[in-house]
Amino acid sequence: MDFNAVLSAPTFCLGIRCTDDEITEIVYLEPGAEIKPQTLLAKEAVRQLRAYLKDARFEFALPLQPKGTPFQRRVWAGIAAIPSGETTSYGELAQAIGSGPRAVGNACGANPYPLVVPCHRVIAANQGLGGFARQRGGFLLDVKRWLLGHEMRAHERSR
Repeated sequence: MDFNAVLSAPTFCLGIRCTDDEITEIVYLEPGAEIKPQTLLAKEAVRQLRAYLKDARFEFALPLQPKGTPFQRRVWAGIAAIPSGETTSYGELAQAIGSGPRAVGNACGANPYPLVVPCHRVIAANQGLGGFARQRGGFLLDVKRWLLGHEMRAHERSR
């Protein structure tokens, strides 16, 4: 996998792909070696991702390459509106956009910009984690658990 940068996080890495003008993909990776940013935009993406990892209340301002179907873009817009430190269920998001929870879950799993479009904030109706990036367990569910904890801790400190 060729990345324009790889950033180490506490329990995972983030692979960044971009053009000179737009982020094309962010990928969760198993822990490993960092790759220094190879473009100015990759350097800015790393700066912003580090800022989020330091303070979960950080708000991203990265140019994202338009992707996805019109439905996926509606779901992703709904996800992007969930404030840091808060969650919503697949069903609640589905109801808000006039769809079904399974379709919302599939769109969450297709999200090319995790963290920037914070799909980890969408959880199961029973307050369980549900899935993450089309996975029901393992490494990626541990990433979701860490991200939600990181955001909750940041908001508890700010009270």
